[in-house]
Amino acid sequence: MRGQPTILHLDMDAFYASVEQAAKPSLRGKPVIVGGLGPRGVVATASYEARRFGVHSAMPMGQARRRCPNAAFLYPRFDVYRSVSDTVMALLRALSPLVEPLSLDEAFVDLAAGDSAHTAAEAQAVGRALRERIAAATTVTGSVGLAGSKMLAKIASERAKPDGLQLIEPGTERDLLDPLPVRTLPGVGPATDGVLRRAGITTVGDAARAGETELVRLLGSAHGTGVHAMALGIDDRPVVAERDAKSVSVEDTFDVDLTDRARVRHEVDRLAERCVQRLREHGRSGRTVVLKVRSHDFSTLTRSDTLRGPTDDPAVVRELAARLLEGVDTTAGVRLLGVGVTGLADFTQEDLFAQAGATVDGEEDSGPEPVPVREPEPAAEPAPDRRWLPGLDVTHTEHGPGWVQGSGVGRVTVRFETPGSPPGRVRTFGVDDPLLSRSAPPPLGGEDQRSSSGGEASRPKS
Repeated sequence: MRGQPTILHLDMDAFYASVEQAAKPSLRGKPVIVGGLGPRGVVATASYEARRFGVHSAMPMGQARRRCPNAAFLYPRFDVYRSVSDTVMALLRALSPLVEPLSLDEAFVDLAAGDSAHTAAEAQAVGRALRERIAAATTVTGSVGLAGSKMLAKIASERAKPDGLQLIEPGTERDLLDPLPVRTLPGVGPATDGVLRRAGITTVGDAARAGETELVRLLGSAHGTGVHAMALGIDDRPVVAERDAKSVSVEDTFDVDLTDRARVRHEVDRLAERCVQRLREHGRSGRTVVLKVRSHDFSTLTRSDTLRGPTDDPAVVRELAARLLEGVDTTAGVRLLGVGVTGLADFTQEDLFAQAGATVDGEEDSGPEPVPVREPEPAAEPAPDRRWLPGLDVTHTEHGPGWVQGSGVGRVTVRFETPGSPPGRVRTFGVDDPLLSRSAPPPLGGEDQRSSSGGEASRPKS
């Protein structure tokens, strides 16, 4: 626990939805909900306008539609969110070498380690300047909490939302913490909360007054001691700059259960390719391939196999995932599929298959059999992606850039606008219109947006 509030916690405000509002002028100030749009989809993020209707993250999308039927329901654009996140994280790393990202939109910063702030006044000035830089660079906002520990800094940023800053002066922790629900403390989830509530402990102050001995009796030695320390405002966890990923994985939930075996195999191949792409984006390789299958009744099983050396070869991961699938019965229907790679490394095993099939002193190796690799097929011209999902970026030869507002019954509706333009006009086309195609997202950022907002090219054609 520090004597000065030099730990900063940044939490971007309704991040995915805020990015969509910044990119789409017609949605600013209106309810926006981002997430899976199928009947089994869930809400990833809801804008503050949608939250007034009771919509929140992890809510089933069907329930969100009933609560806020007039919202804009958009498919996530993770490439855009990652790009904005990279800009924000670069601003944080300019303050200190100790930046601990928790997700795309959240991070801790040790200001003292970067010599950015050593007093409450300096920390507050840094927090204000940071919020201004983020808004200028990305046109989205974030909330900042400052305190002498990670726990308190996170609580402060939550209390500062949206688009605010709160500093907790050392020495005032107990006054702030005591009335808060005990669920506020790190490590107190639903199960722990239930145990504490049955013992009459509902607030942080109750936990502090209960004493360490009672909490250890209820929760066990390690957990009880930790909860008691947090309830007293004691948190000595350091800001850790690097968090090594233990695995890389991708998964899809299907709107309708898959029963066709060929379709299941195709989806596993596709997921394996996506998994390797993400693996390579992180500059990693891995030794263990994991297949996840969730059935129609929500029962979930995983299968894994380990190679003799790390790989980032899509053919290897694809074939090993397919081999794992052979041992899984999918006739009753598959609700979700996932492919992951664990045992990550920073290099690949160049001669993996030769090594796997090698013999020593004339004896067969007892290791796993080599994974057969399919001969590469001649590259074919990829077909254009004609899935017109709401929110995705498109361009029209005559009308310029825009985004999909909706589609169905053979038609697709597009709103033609860019981040720096006024709200744009809406036009409808056939889904097979050859002049309409998917496109890269337009730049989202202060300088790009300001430079385009006054130009003729930024105004949609009528």
